[in-house]
Amino acid sequence: MDLGTVFDYAAQRYPNKTALVQDNRVITFRQLNEEVTRLASSLQKLGVVKRDRIMVLLKNRMETVSVFWAVQKLGAIYTPINLRHSPEDTQYCINDAEPKIIFYEKSSQRSVMNAKFNERPILISLEQEDGDLSYQELTARGSIEYNGITCSSDDIAVMLYTSGTTGVPKGVPRFHENEYASTMAHIIQNHYELFDSTLGAMPLYHTMGIRSLLSMCVLNGKYVLSPDFDARKSLSLLSEEKISTLYMFPTMYRELLNDPSFSEFDLSALKKIGYAGAPMSAPLTKKCFELLKPAHFINHYGSTEIYTFTTCSILDEKPGCAGRPGIHQKIRLVRSDTESAVVPEPIVQPGEIGEIIVQADSIEAFKGYWNRPDATRKAIRNHWYYTGDLGYFDEDGDLYVVGRVDEMVISGGENISPTEIEEILLQHPKVLEAVVIGEEDEHWGQIVAAFIVPKDMTVTVQELDQFCKQHPKLSNFKRPRKYVFIPQIPKNPSGKILRRELKNEHFSNI
Repeated sequence: MDLGTVFDYAAQRYPNKTALVQDNRVITFRQLNEEVTRLASSLQKLGVVKRDRIMVLLKNRMETVSVFWAVQKLGAIYTPINLRHSPEDTQYCINDAEPKIIFYEKSSQRSVMNAKFNERPILISLEQEDGDLSYQELTARGSIEYNGITCSSDDIAVMLYTSGTTGVPKGVPRFHENEYASTMAHIIQNHYELFDSTLGAMPLYHTMGIRSLLSMCVLNGKYVLSPDFDARKSLSLLSEEKISTLYMFPTMYRELLNDPSFSEFDLSALKKIGYAGAPMSAPLTKKCFELLKPAHFINHYGSTEIYTFTTCSILDEKPGCAGRPGIHQKIRLVRSDTESAVVPEPIVQPGEIGEIIVQADSIEAFKGYWNRPDATRKAIRNHWYYTGDLGYFDEDGDLYVVGRVDEMVISGGENISPTEIEEILLQHPKVLEAVVIGEEDEHWGQIVAAFIVPKDMTVTVQELDQFCKQHPKLSNFKRPRKYVFIPQIPKNPSGKILRRELKNEHFSNI
Protein backbone atom coordinates (compact mmCIF):
# COMPACT_ATOMS: atom_id res chain seq x y z
CA MET A 1 0.00 0.00 0.00
CA ASP A 2 1.46 3.37 -1.02
CA LEU A 3 0.60 6.57 0.85
CA GLY A 4 -1.00 8.32 -2.14
CA THR A 5 -3.50 5.47 -2.37
CA VAL A 6 -4.11 5.65 1.40
CA PHE A 7 -5.09 9.30 0.99
CA ASP A 8 -7.28 8.65 -2.09
CA TYR A 9 -9.17 5.93 -0.24
CA ALA A 10 -9.78 8.21 2.75
CA ALA A 11 -11.09 11.02 0.54
CA GLN A 12 -13.42 8.62 -1.30
CA ARG A 13 -14.61 6.88 1.87
CA TYR A 14 -15.82 9.88 3.88
CA PRO A 15 -15.44 12.98 1.64
CA ASN A 16 -17.51 15.24 3.90
CA LYS A 17 -15.73 14.43 7.15
CA THR A 18 -13.48 17.14 8.60
CA ALA A 19 -9.84 16.47 7.72
CA LEU A 20 -8.07 19.61 8.93
CA VAL A 21 -8.73 22.50 11.29
CA GLN A 22 -6.49 25.55 11.61
CA ASP A 23 -7.64 28.69 13.39
CA ASN A 24 -11.16 29.31 12.02
CA ARG A 25 -10.67 27.32 8.83
CA VAL A 26 -12.21 23.86 8.48
CA ILE A 27 -11.33 21.61 5.53
CA THR A 28 -13.13 18.39 4.57
CA PHE A 29 -11.43 15.41 2.94
CA ARG A 30 -13.05 16.38 -0.39
CA GLN A 31 -11.72 19.94 -0.19
CA LEU A 32 -8.30 18.74 0.86
CA ASN A 33 -8.18 16.29 -2.04
CA GLU A 34 -9.02 19.10 -4.50
CA GLU A 35 -6.22 21.28 -3.12
CA VAL A 36 -3.76 18.38 -3.14
CA THR A 37 -4.65 17.45 -6.73
CA ARG A 38 -4.17 21.03 -7.95
CA LEU A 39 -0.84 21.18 -6.18
CA ALA A 40 0.28 17.82 -7.59
CA SER A 41 -0.63 18.85 -11.15
CA SER A 42 1.25 22.13 -10.77
CA LEU A 43 4.35 20.42 -9.35
CA GLN A 44 4.22 17.98 -12.25
CA LYS A 45 4.29 20.92 -14.67
CA LEU A 46 7.45 22.11 -12.91
CA GLY A 47 9.07 18.80 -13.80
CA VAL A 48 8.69 16.88 -10.55
CA VAL A 49 9.04 13.17 -11.20
CA LYS A 50 9.22 10.00 -9.16
CA ARG A 51 11.97 9.93 -6.50
CA ASP A 52 12.63 13.69 -6.66
CA ARG A 53 13.23 15.13 -3.22
CA ILE A 54 10.81 17.90 -2.23
CA MET A 55 12.26 19.71 0.76
CA VAL A 56 9.93 21.37 3.24
CA LEU A 57 10.87 24.03 5.79
CA LEU A 58 7.38 24.82 7.05
CA LYS A 59 5.57 24.80 10.37
CA ASN A 60 2.49 22.62 10.88
CA ARG A 61 0.12 24.37 8.50
CA MET A 62 -2.59 23.34 6.04
CA GLU A 63 -0.10 24.09 3.26
CA THR A 64 2.39 21.62 4.78
CA VAL A 65 -0.23 18.87 4.83
CA SER A 66 -1.21 19.61 1.23
CA VAL A 67 2.42 19.46 0.11
CA PHE A 68 2.88 16.14 1.94
CA TRP A 69 -0.03 14.48 0.13
CA ALA A 70 0.77 16.04 -3.26
CA VAL A 71 4.31 14.67 -3.02
CA GLN A 72 2.92 11.20 -2.27
CA LYS A 73 0.62 11.35 -5.31
CA LEU A 74 3.64 12.09 -7.50
CA GLY A 75 5.85 9.34 -6.11
CA ALA A 76 8.35 11.98 -5.00
CA ILE A 77 10.04 12.03 -1.58
CA TYR A 78 8.75 14.32 1.18
CA THR A 79 11.93 15.66 2.81
CA PRO A 80 11.20 17.99 5.73
CA ILE A 81 13.85 19.85 7.72
CA ASN A 82 13.84 20.79 11.38
CA LEU A 83 13.14 24.54 11.50
CA ARG A 84 15.38 24.82 14.56
CA HIS A 85 18.45 23.59 12.71
CA SER A 86 21.35 26.00 12.48
CA PRO A 87 21.90 27.61 9.04
CA GLU A 88 24.95 25.33 8.66
CA ASP A 89 22.94 22.17 9.33
CA THR A 90 20.16 23.36 7.03
CA GLN A 91 22.64 23.94 4.21
CA TYR A 92 24.16 20.51 4.84
CA CYS A 93 20.74 18.83 4.57
CA ILE A 94 19.86 20.73 1.39
CA ASN A 95 23.07 19.74 -0.37
CA ASP A 96 22.87 16.18 0.96
CA ALA A 97 19.31 15.65 -0.31
CA GLU A 98 19.71 17.71 -3.51
CA PRO A 99 16.01 18.63 -3.69
CA LYS A 100 14.30 19.74 -6.87
CA ILE A 101 12.03 22.10 -4.92
CA ILE A 102 12.18 23.78 -1.50
CA PHE A 103 9.04 25.06 0.24
CA TYR A 104 9.72 27.65 2.93
CA GLU A 105 8.07 30.41 4.93
CA LYS A 106 9.07 33.60 6.71
CA SER A 107 10.57 31.82 9.73
CA SER A 108 12.86 29.70 7.53
CA GLN A 109 13.55 32.31 4.82
CA ARG A 110 16.96 33.34 6.13
CA SER A 111 18.34 29.80 6.22
CA VAL A 112 17.13 29.08 2.69
CA MET A 113 18.26 32.37 1.15
CA ASN A 114 21.70 32.24 2.76
CA ALA A 115 22.38 28.64 1.74
CA LYS A 116 25.06 27.94 -0.85
CA PHE A 117 23.49 25.34 -3.16
CA ASN A 118 25.47 22.70 -4.99
CA GLU A 119 22.61 22.78 -7.49
CA ARG A 120 19.96 25.46 -7.11
CA PRO A 121 16.42 24.14 -6.50
CA ILE A 122 13.17 25.92 -7.32
CA LEU A 123 12.22 28.03 -4.29
CA ILE A 124 8.54 28.26 -3.35
CA SER A 125 7.48 30.56 -0.52
CA LEU A 126 4.27 30.90 1.44
CA GLU A 127 4.76 34.66 1.16
CA GLN A 128 3.50 36.54 -1.88
CA GLU A 129 6.17 38.04 -4.14
CA ASP A 130 8.94 35.95 -2.62
CA GLY A 131 10.95 33.05 -4.01
CA ASP A 132 10.65 31.83 -7.57
CA LEU A 133 6.95 31.20 -6.99
CA SER A 134 4.53 31.63 -4.13
CA TYR A 135 2.43 28.75 -2.85
CA GLN A 136 -0.71 30.65 -3.96
CA GLU A 137 0.63 31.02 -7.51
CA LEU A 138 1.52 27.34 -7.59
CA THR A 139 -1.95 26.14 -6.63
CA ALA A 140 -3.63 28.69 -8.94
CA ARG A 141 -1.74 27.20 -11.89
CA GLY A 142 -2.91 23.70 -11.04
CA SER A 143 -5.87 21.73 -12.32
CA ILE A 144 -7.92 18.77 -11.16
CA GLU A 145 -6.17 16.62 -13.76
CA TYR A 146 -2.68 15.17 -13.44
CA ASN A 147 -0.84 12.11 -14.69
CA GLY A 148 -1.13 9.53 -11.96
CA ILE A 149 2.08 7.86 -10.78
CA THR A 150 2.25 4.20 -9.78
CA CYS A 151 4.26 3.59 -6.64
CA SER A 152 5.32 0.29 -5.14
CA SER A 153 5.65 -0.48 -1.47
CA ASP A 154 9.45 -0.36 -1.69
CA ASP A 155 9.62 3.13 -3.20
CA ILE A 156 10.80 5.88 -0.85
CA ALA A 157 7.94 8.00 0.49
CA VAL A 158 9.64 10.12 3.13
CA MET A 159 13.17 11.08 4.12
CA LEU A 160 13.56 12.44 7.62
CA TYR A 161 16.76 13.87 9.03
CA THR A 162 17.66 12.66 12.50
CA SER A 163 18.29 15.45 14.97
CA GLY A 164 21.01 13.55 16.83
CA THR A 165 23.02 14.94 19.73
CA THR A 166 26.39 15.02 17.94
CA GLY A 167 27.60 15.32 14.35
CA VAL A 168 25.70 16.34 11.23
CA PRO A 169 22.09 15.19 10.63
CA LYS A 170 21.64 11.86 8.84
CA GLY A 171 19.00 11.32 6.17
CA VAL A 172 16.70 8.38 6.89
CA PRO A 173 14.83 7.20 3.76
CA ARG A 174 11.54 5.47 4.60
CA PHE A 175 9.64 3.28 2.12
CA HIS A 176 5.88 3.41 1.64
CA GLU A 177 5.59 0.03 3.39
CA ASN A 178 7.60 1.36 6.34
CA GLU A 179 5.27 4.31 6.77
CA TYR A 180 2.08 2.33 6.26
CA ALA A 181 3.09 -0.47 8.64
CA SER A 182 4.30 2.00 11.26
CA THR A 183 1.02 3.88 11.04
CA MET A 184 -1.09 0.74 11.44
CA ALA A 185 1.06 -0.28 14.42
CA HIS A 186 0.59 3.21 15.88
CA ILE A 187 -3.19 2.98 15.55
CA ILE A 188 -3.28 -0.42 17.24
CA GLN A 189 -0.81 0.47 19.99
CA ASN A 190 -2.63 3.71 20.85
CA HIS A 191 -6.15 2.16 20.65
CA TYR A 192 -7.22 4.72 18.03
CA GLU A 193 -10.64 4.37 16.41
CA LEU A 194 -12.55 5.62 13.36
CA PHE A 195 -13.14 9.41 13.49
CA ASP A 196 -10.76 10.03 16.38
CA SER A 197 -9.12 13.46 16.47
CA THR A 198 -5.71 14.71 17.49
CA LEU A 199 -3.74 17.88 18.05
CA GLY A 200 -1.07 18.33 15.37
CA ALA A 201 1.46 19.61 17.88
CA MET A 202 4.32 17.33 16.85
CA PRO A 203 6.21 18.91 13.95
CA LEU A 204 5.78 17.35 10.53
CA TYR A 205 9.55 17.03 10.18
CA HIS A 206 9.51 14.46 13.02
CA THR A 207 8.46 10.83 12.81
CA MET A 208 5.90 11.40 15.60
CA GLY A 209 4.28 14.21 13.63
CA ILE A 210 4.10 12.11 10.47
CA ARG A 211 2.53 9.28 12.44
CA SER A 212 -0.19 11.52 13.87
CA LEU A 213 -1.07 12.87 10.42
CA LEU A 214 -1.15 9.44 8.75
CA SER A 215 -3.20 7.90 11.56
CA MET A 216 -5.89 10.53 11.25
CA CYS A 217 -6.00 10.02 7.48
CA VAL A 218 -6.42 6.25 7.75
CA LEU A 219 -9.21 6.73 10.31
CA ASN A 220 -10.82 9.74 8.59
CA GLY A 221 -10.07 11.60 11.78
CA LYS A 222 -9.71 15.31 12.48
CA TYR A 223 -6.18 16.72 12.51
CA VAL A 224 -6.09 20.07 14.35
CA LEU A 225 -3.03 22.03 13.29
CA SER A 226 -0.82 23.89 15.76
CA PRO A 227 1.92 25.84 13.95
CA ASP A 228 3.53 27.01 17.20
CA PHE A 229 3.09 24.96 20.35
CA ASP A 230 1.75 27.06 23.17
CA ALA A 231 0.33 25.44 26.29
CA ARG A 232 -2.65 27.76 26.73
CA LYS A 233 -3.54 27.74 23.03
CA SER A 234 -3.26 23.94 23.01
CA LEU A 235 -5.56 23.65 26.02
CA SER A 236 -8.07 25.86 24.22
CA LEU A 237 -7.92 23.69 21.08
CA LEU A 238 -8.23 20.47 23.06
CA SER A 239 -11.36 21.82 24.71
CA GLU A 240 -13.01 23.61 21.76
CA GLU A 241 -12.37 20.83 19.22
CA LYS A 242 -13.15 18.04 21.70
CA ILE A 243 -9.90 16.30 20.76
CA SER A 244 -9.80 12.62 21.71
CA THR A 245 -6.10 11.67 21.34
CA LEU A 246 -2.76 13.27 22.10
CA TYR A 247 0.78 12.18 21.17
CA MET A 248 3.61 14.50 22.23
CA PHE A 249 7.04 14.91 23.80
CA PRO A 250 7.14 14.73 27.64
CA THR A 251 8.24 18.39 27.77
CA MET A 252 4.98 19.37 26.05
CA TYR A 253 2.92 17.51 28.65
CA ARG A 254 4.86 19.28 31.40
CA GLU A 255 4.06 22.69 29.88
CA LEU A 256 0.42 21.73 29.40
CA LEU A 257 -0.15 20.47 32.94
CA ASN A 258 1.79 23.31 34.59
CA ASP A 259 -0.09 26.07 32.78
CA PRO A 260 -1.87 28.27 35.36
CA SER A 261 -5.07 28.17 33.29
CA PHE A 262 -5.23 24.35 33.07
CA SER A 263 -8.30 23.98 35.32
CA GLU A 264 -10.32 26.40 33.18
CA PHE A 265 -10.59 23.96 30.26
CA ASP A 266 -12.85 20.96 29.72
CA LEU A 267 -10.65 18.07 28.51
CA SER A 268 -13.22 15.32 29.09
CA ALA A 269 -13.11 14.28 25.40
CA LEU A 270 -9.41 13.41 25.67
CA LYS A 271 -9.27 9.64 26.23
CA LYS A 272 -5.99 8.39 24.77
CA ILE A 273 -2.57 9.90 25.35
CA GLY A 274 0.94 8.80 24.48
CA TYR A 275 4.49 10.08 24.55
CA ALA A 276 7.80 9.35 22.86
CA GLY A 277 11.07 11.06 21.96
CA ALA A 278 12.48 11.26 25.50
CA PRO A 279 11.95 9.66 28.94
CA MET A 280 9.07 10.82 31.13
CA SER A 281 9.76 11.09 34.84
CA ALA A 282 7.64 9.20 37.36
CA PRO A 283 6.25 12.43 38.89
CA LEU A 284 5.14 13.73 35.48
CA THR A 285 3.62 10.35 34.61
CA LYS A 286 1.62 10.43 37.82
CA LYS A 287 0.48 13.99 37.11
CA CYS A 288 -0.74 12.94 33.64
CA PHE A 289 -2.89 10.23 35.21
CA GLU A 290 -4.25 12.58 37.88
CA LEU A 291 -5.10 15.56 35.68
CA LEU A 292 -5.86 14.06 32.27
CA LYS A 293 -7.47 10.82 33.50
CA PRO A 294 -6.72 8.89 30.29
CA ALA A 295 -8.46 5.62 29.47
CA HIS A 296 -5.25 4.61 27.65
CA PHE A 297 -1.73 5.96 28.29
CA ILE A 298 1.24 4.59 26.36
CA ASN A 299 5.00 5.07 26.29
CA HIS A 300 6.24 4.54 22.74
CA TYR A 301 9.95 3.71 22.47
CA GLY A 302 11.36 3.84 18.96
CA SER A 303 13.37 5.94 16.52
CA THR A 304 13.31 7.60 13.12
CA GLU A 305 15.08 4.55 11.69
CA ILE A 306 12.70 1.93 13.11
CA TYR A 307 9.44 3.47 14.25
CA THR A 308 8.54 1.05 17.06
CA PHE A 309 10.95 -0.79 19.34
CA THR A 310 8.66 -1.39 22.32
CA THR A 311 5.55 0.04 23.97
CA CYS A 312 4.23 0.10 27.52
CA SER A 313 0.62 0.79 28.50
CA ILE A 314 0.82 -0.09 32.21
CA LEU A 315 2.46 3.16 33.23
CA ASP A 316 0.29 3.39 36.34
CA GLU A 317 2.04 0.26 37.59
CA LYS A 318 5.45 0.86 35.98
CA PRO A 319 6.13 4.55 35.26
CA GLY A 320 9.03 4.99 32.86
CA CYS A 321 8.85 1.40 31.63
CA ALA A 322 9.41 0.83 27.89
CA GLY A 323 7.49 -2.45 27.99
CA ARG A 324 7.43 -5.19 25.35
CA PRO A 325 8.36 -5.32 21.64
CA GLY A 326 5.92 -3.79 19.13
CA ILE A 327 3.75 -5.97 16.91
CA HIS A 328 6.40 -6.06 14.16
CA GLN A 329 9.49 -6.27 16.36
CA LYS A 330 12.05 -8.47 18.05
CA ILE A 331 14.61 -6.99 20.45
CA ARG A 332 17.68 -8.24 22.30
CA LEU A 333 20.08 -6.99 24.93
CA VAL A 334 23.77 -7.57 24.22
CA ARG A 335 27.00 -6.54 25.84
CA SER A 336 27.64 -2.97 24.82
CA ASP A 337 31.30 -3.55 23.92
CA THR A 338 30.41 -6.13 21.26
CA GLU A 339 31.93 -5.34 17.85
CA SER A 340 31.82 -8.76 16.19
CA ALA A 341 29.70 -9.39 13.11
CA VAL A 342 28.03 -12.35 14.82
CA VAL A 343 25.34 -11.31 17.27
CA PRO A 344 26.13 -12.73 20.72
CA GLU A 345 23.64 -14.55 22.85
CA PRO A 346 21.26 -12.14 24.53
CA ILE A 347 21.69 -11.26 28.20
CA VAL A 348 18.98 -13.16 30.00
CA GLN A 349 19.49 -12.29 33.65
CA PRO A 350 16.86 -9.80 34.85
CA GLY A 351 18.43 -6.53 35.94
CA GLU A 352 21.61 -6.88 33.88
CA ILE A 353 22.29 -3.88 31.63
CA GLY A 354 23.10 -4.28 27.96
CA GLU A 355 22.79 -2.45 24.65
CA ILE A 356 19.35 -2.65 23.07
CA ILE A 357 19.38 -4.00 19.52
CA VAL A 358 16.33 -4.32 17.26
CA GLN A 359 15.60 -6.60 14.33
CA ALA A 360 16.49 -4.61 11.20
CA ASP A 361 14.35 -6.78 8.91
CA SER A 362 11.14 -5.41 10.42
CA ILE A 363 8.58 -3.89 8.05
CA GLU A 364 8.89 -0.69 10.12
CA ALA A 365 12.67 -0.48 9.58
CA PHE A 366 14.68 1.64 7.19
CA LYS A 367 17.36 -0.01 5.04
CA GLY A 368 20.20 2.46 5.48
CA TYR A 369 21.14 6.13 5.71
CA TRP A 370 21.13 8.46 2.69
CA ASN A 371 24.66 8.86 1.30
CA ARG A 372 26.14 7.41 4.52
CA PRO A 373 27.28 3.79 4.03
CA ASP A 374 29.73 4.23 6.93
CA ALA A 375 26.92 5.12 9.35
CA THR A 376 24.76 2.30 7.97
CA ARG A 377 27.49 -0.30 8.58
CA LYS A 378 27.92 0.94 12.14
CA ALA A 379 24.18 0.94 12.90
CA ILE A 380 23.11 -2.29 11.15
CA ARG A 381 25.11 -5.46 11.78
CA ASN A 382 24.03 -8.96 10.83
CA HIS A 383 20.38 -7.82 10.40
CA TRP A 384 20.26 -6.08 13.80
CA TYR A 385 19.98 -2.35 14.40
CA TYR A 386 22.23 -1.17 17.23
CA THR A 387 20.33 1.59 19.01
CA GLY A 388 23.16 2.86 21.22
CA ASP A 389 20.66 2.75 24.10
CA LEU A 390 21.23 0.80 27.30
CA GLY A 391 18.51 -1.09 29.10
CA TYR A 392 17.54 -4.06 31.24
CA PHE A 393 14.64 -6.44 31.58
CA ASP A 394 12.84 -6.67 34.91
CA GLU A 395 11.65 -9.98 36.32
CA ASP A 396 8.43 -9.75 34.30
CA GLY A 397 10.35 -9.35 31.04
CA ASP A 398 9.54 -5.65 30.62
CA LEU A 399 12.23 -3.35 29.25
CA TYR A 400 13.60 -0.28 30.99
CA VAL A 401 15.85 2.16 29.10
CA VAL A 402 18.57 3.59 31.33
CA GLY A 403 20.67 5.78 29.02
CA ARG A 404 23.11 5.76 26.14
CA VAL A 405 26.16 3.55 25.68
CA ASP A 406 28.44 6.59 25.76
CA GLU A 407 26.65 8.07 28.82
CA MET A 408 27.14 5.20 31.26
CA VAL A 409 29.15 6.29 34.30
CA ILE A 410 31.90 3.83 35.22
CA SER A 411 33.15 4.48 38.76
CA GLY A 412 35.53 2.12 40.51
CA GLY A 413 34.77 -0.54 37.90
CA GLU A 414 31.01 -0.33 38.54
CA ASN A 415 28.52 0.58 35.76
CA ILE A 416 26.15 3.30 36.97
CA SER A 417 23.03 4.31 35.06
CA PRO A 418 22.45 8.11 35.06
CA THR A 419 18.69 7.62 34.59
CA GLU A 420 18.35 5.66 37.83
CA ILE A 421 19.90 8.48 39.86
CA GLU A 422 18.00 11.19 37.99
CA GLU A 423 14.67 9.53 38.81
CA ILE A 424 15.57 9.53 42.51
CA LEU A 425 16.72 13.17 42.49
CA LEU A 426 13.44 14.18 40.82
CA GLN A 427 11.58 12.81 43.83
CA HIS A 428 13.04 15.60 45.97
CA PRO A 429 10.42 18.37 46.34
CA LYS A 430 12.92 21.15 45.61
CA VAL A 431 14.23 19.65 42.32
CA LEU A 432 12.63 20.58 38.98
CA GLU A 433 15.08 18.79 36.64
CA ALA A 434 18.17 16.66 37.15
CA VAL A 435 20.88 15.32 34.85
CA VAL A 436 23.66 12.97 35.92
CA ILE A 437 27.01 12.77 34.11
CA GLY A 438 30.31 11.06 34.78
CA GLU A 439 33.19 13.41 35.55
CA GLU A 440 36.73 12.16 35.02
CA ASP A 441 38.48 11.32 38.29
CA GLU A 442 42.09 10.17 38.78
CA HIS A 443 41.25 7.69 41.55
CA TRP A 444 37.81 6.30 40.59
CA GLY A 445 37.98 6.72 36.81
CA GLN A 446 34.74 8.71 36.98
CA ILE A 447 32.59 10.14 39.73
CA VAL A 448 28.89 10.88 39.58
CA ALA A 449 28.13 14.60 39.03
CA ALA A 450 24.54 15.85 39.23
CA PHE A 451 23.30 18.98 37.47
CA ILE A 452 20.20 20.38 39.17
CA VAL A 453 17.59 22.89 38.01
CA PRO A 454 16.00 23.91 41.34
CA LYS A 455 12.27 24.20 41.86
CA ASP A 456 13.02 25.94 45.16
CA MET A 457 16.14 28.12 45.27
CA THR A 458 16.72 27.29 48.96
CA VAL A 459 17.83 23.75 48.06
CA THR A 460 21.36 22.90 49.22
CA VAL A 461 23.99 20.32 48.34
CA GLN A 462 23.83 18.98 51.89
CA GLU A 463 20.11 18.20 51.83
CA LEU A 464 20.33 16.55 48.40
CA ASP A 465 23.25 14.43 49.57
CA GLN A 466 21.37 13.43 52.71
CA PHE A 467 18.29 12.61 50.61
CA CYS A 468 20.35 10.27 48.40
CA LYS A 469 22.09 8.65 51.40
CA GLN A 470 18.75 7.79 52.97
CA HIS A 471 16.95 6.69 49.79
CA PRO A 472 16.22 2.94 50.02
CA LYS A 473 16.68 2.33 46.28
CA LEU A 474 20.06 4.04 45.79
CA SER A 475 23.29 2.22 46.55
CA ASN A 476 25.90 4.39 48.24
CA PHE A 477 28.45 3.98 45.41
CA LYS A 478 25.91 5.48 43.00
CA ARG A 479 25.40 8.62 45.10
CA PRO A 480 26.44 11.88 43.39
CA ARG A 481 29.76 13.23 44.63
CA LYS A 482 29.27 16.66 43.03
CA TYR A 483 26.26 18.91 42.54
CA VAL A 484 25.98 21.84 40.14
CA PHE A 485 22.97 24.17 40.20
CA ILE A 486 22.08 25.53 36.74
CA PRO A 487 19.14 27.57 35.32
CA GLN A 488 18.20 25.13 32.54
CA ILE A 489 19.13 21.83 30.91
CA PRO A 490 20.30 21.97 27.27
CA LYS A 491 18.08 19.81 25.04
CA ASN A 492 17.60 19.08 21.37
CA PRO A 493 14.23 19.82 19.67
CA SER A 494 12.76 16.44 20.68
CA GLY A 495 13.58 17.06 24.35
CA LYS A 496 16.59 14.77 24.57
CA ILE A 497 19.26 16.02 26.95
CA LEU A 498 22.48 17.27 25.34
CA ARG A 499 24.84 15.74 27.89
CA ARG A 500 27.93 16.42 25.81
CA GLU A 501 27.08 20.13 25.68
CA LEU A 502 26.55 20.11 29.43
CA LYS A 503 29.95 18.47 29.93
CA ASN A 504 31.78 20.89 27.65
CA GLU A 505 30.18 23.93 29.28
CA HIS A 506 30.56 23.03 32.93
CA PHE A 507 33.19 20.43 33.61
CA SER A 508 36.07 22.84 33.48
CA ASN A 509 34.36 24.84 36.23
CA ILE A 510 33.49 22.11 38.71
